[in-house]
Amino acid sequence: MTNFSSLLQRTEGSVRVLTINNPGKRNAIAADLYDNIRAALAAAADDPAIGAIVLTGAGDYFCAGGDLTLISKRRELTYDERIEKLGHLHDVVCKLRDFPKPIVAAVEGGAAGAGFSLALACDLLVASAGAAFSIAYVKVGLTPDGGITGLLAQSLSRQVLTQLALSGDRITAEQLQQFGVVNQLVEAGQAGAAAIALAARLAQGPQQALASIKALCRHAHERTLDDQLEAERVSMAVAQGGAEAAEGIAAFLEKRPVDFARLRRGDPA
Repeated sequence: MTNFSSLLQRTEGSVRVLTINNPGKRNAIAADLYDNIRAALAAAADDPAIGAIVLTGAGDYFCAGGDLTLISKRRELTYDERIEKLGHLHDVVCKLRDFPKPIVAAVEGGAAGAGFSLALACDLLVASAGAAFSIAYVKVGLTPDGGITGLLAQSLSRQVLTQLALSGDRITAEQLQQFGVVNQLVEAGQAGAAAIALAARLAQGPQQALASIKALCRHAHERTLDDQLEAERVSMAVAQGGAEAAEGIAAFLEKRPVDFARLRRGDPA
């Protein structure tokens, strides 16, 4: 496990905590952050001791999005070069979304722009009371990216999403919880601890089943019911023949605690 200047890593039990680290700029995205997130995710995916991830920001803010000082220099690039640069954010959003283990975002203070995208790309979102979120690209003459319109469209109506994007106005964690975007609302200063507690509970679950459940939920909005039924059938058929189901069912019938973590680690029975 390697710490980077823009991304700190620590392990708490079976949870890997990734901390965006640029507090002097409200954790605005440094030039190397995307590469560091990719490397950290790859290491956590291969580590059998890790069952879940928490993504958070240093200090009292999650992530302010792109650093406008860096973005202003994009004018000097060609169109194709700008397309290539933007692809790094989009790749990280997909890496977070497709990560096989549960990822919980812990948002203190709020998130803006690409920082909001990173939080939404996680499976679950824990936010502190009063945290504010925005997609204020319009205020600096830019348009949304990082999948923010697609991610929010899964929970917000077109009218609400359009108002947020056109105005750049902030929306609170309390409002987002009402829309179903925020899973858990906690007191200020408690988002990290609450997210780690949630991630630790998820980390004890059956790893292969969790990955399959994530995939089913991720694609449910875009599939027809017939297609989703087929995907569920295939997933269930695979699960029923696996070691995780054998352990889970045996533990239930034998009235003993289930131990999925042993399977993840590859420990002998």
